[in-house]
Amino acid sequence: MKKYISMMAMALSLTWGITACDVETDEEPGGVNIQNMCGNWEVMWYAVDANGEVLDAWTDGTIYTFNKADNSTKQMWIDDQNTYYQFRFLVNIDYNNMTFSTDSVDYDAAGSGKAAVKNGKIMLGAAKNLHGMPTDSIVFEIGFNDDSYPAKYGFDHYRVEGIKYSGFTE
Repeated sequence: MKKYISMMAMALSLTWGITACDVETDEEPGGVNIQNMCGNWEVMWYAVDANGEVLDAWTDGTIYTFNKADNSTKQMWIDDQNTYYQFRFLVNIDYNNMTFSTDSVDYDAAGSGKAAVKNGKIMLGAAKNLHGMPTDSIVFEIGFNDDSYPAKYGFDHYRVEGIKYSGFTE
């Protein structure tokens, strides 16, 4: 009887071993549908007048752009990770042209205020990092309805420009 049990255990082990090593799959690894627009961006904020003229460098920060959970090609999240204005909201995208914008939307979950983004563009390989290597570039204009700085300091909105973080020490 022990002989039959050990033969049965051996057959079961071999069956599991053979099927466990089956590497055939139809699943292709890959990124998200808008992966060229997603990233961690090291940016500079500029104060801009109503004519679009840059008046002054305002502050630096970090922006993250990332896909929605449904992997949409029509919208993406934009988030400053609380580095300046503490916003996180969806923008409409045109992936073929690598552009994004949105009309007045709540800039956070609490409904603290509204933000509008215009002239957003991501340019692949258009910038250089500190080591001179090509990297992607981002630029957009943004305004907040509850921001007191523009009126106080004489400008209209912000222009945000930057490069994609490469992962290397800059």
